[in-house]
Amino acid sequence: MSVHDELTSIQRSLDDLSRSVSRLEQQMGSGGLDIRRVRTDCDHLRESAALLKAAASAPAAPKRPDLVTIPDTPYDDSLWIDTDDEGLGARDRHAP
Repeated sequence: MSVHDELTSIQRSLDDLSRSVSRLEQQMGSGGLDIRRVRTDCDHLRESAALLKAAASAPAAPKRPDLVTIPDTPYDDSLWIDTDDEGLGARDRHAP
């Protein structure tokens, strides 16, 4: 089965569950904590299924950009003239 078919099946099952809970509420009354908990759980399942359906219909994530290879050859030493070593200060001075 496809994802869409599975989600449709889940939706049908949740609709059946909701109808059964409604009938049970009519028989037992809706004031009890247990039946309210079952109703709340049923509603949460319906919301979760709706989120899954929305995520399944959303466009796929964009393709990751190609990786850039960084060579292992050392950098040109002229790039580091007049720079400070982080936390150590200038090259010709001692650390505090």
